[in-house]
Amino acid sequence: MDTMRDRFVDLTARLLEDDPRLAVVLADVSAAGFTGAARRHPDRVINVGIREQLLIGTAGGLALAGMRPIAHTFASFLVERPFEQVKLDLVHQSVGAVLVSAAGSYDWPAGGRTHMAPGDVALLDTLPGWTVHVPGHPDEAELLLRHAVADGDRNVYVRLSGHRNEHAVPVEPGRFTTVRRGAKGVVLAVGPMLDAVLAATATLDVTVLYAATVRPFDAAGLRAATEQHADVVLVEPYLAGTSANEAHDALADRPHRVLALGVPRREHRQYGSIPEHLAAYGLDAASLRERIGTFLW
Repeated sequence: MDTMRDRFVDLTARLLEDDPRLAVVLADVSAAGFTGAARRHPDRVINVGIREQLLIGTAGGLALAGMRPIAHTFASFLVERPFEQVKLDLVHQSVGAVLVSAAGSYDWPAGGRTHMAPGDVALLDTLPGWTVHVPGHPDEAELLLRHAVADGDRNVYVRLSGHRNEHAVPVEPGRFTTVRRGAKGVVLAVGPMLDAVLAATATLDVTVLYAATVRPFDAAGLRAATEQHADVVLVEPYLAGTSANEAHDALADRPHRVLALGVPRREHRQYGSIPEHLAAYGLDAASLRERIGTFLW
């Protein structure tokens, strides 16, 4: 089955042929997929090895030289470990890069806590000006990756996952998509959480919004969806509450309630599988139905 990460490697290798400004910086992860591209473009496919601070520093240097760099590794090694370099070598220098991650909150349970980064989006929220895409399907990932590369010189984070929805949604970068309409509240499903949300709300009279871009937050889209009923449930595949303040700000002038669901702060120390982790976090369809139903009724 085609994965988001497979699509990223294939697409980026093709984009390197067409865009002389584009460069890819790797830290061993996915390097084998870029072997052919590295032979054709040895000056623009750079593997720094397991040196994640250098990964971001190199991306910042390329951006200062006028390139459009893509930096890629697992989320915990792309955002958390080199966060100082993200803050200084990109944001403080007023240059942009595309950070493309894999293995987000629970993608590789066998890898243990070192390979999980449920706090990555919340951490980037401490810095100004980031665009954050969270696709739920490889087709969406390709569209958003193309958009990220062409998005001027902005800093963009594309959060790829092994967890995916069965079907792609025709997304527009920066806008929420209405998947289902109802009258008793709004459930905002982010990226790969859509299938579970649709199953959980199949018999509930709620509007389901879908977000493949979470920053900037589509405040206008949420406001439009809550004109009848301003109770909102956020279902995010990373740290619970990451977008709660964004929702509150969007609805600040009207009475509302927000239930923020996601990966809890308490560590789940078992290995298991993605479905087992989702069930432990209360993010499987059965748990979501109970939690959403209790909140809205």
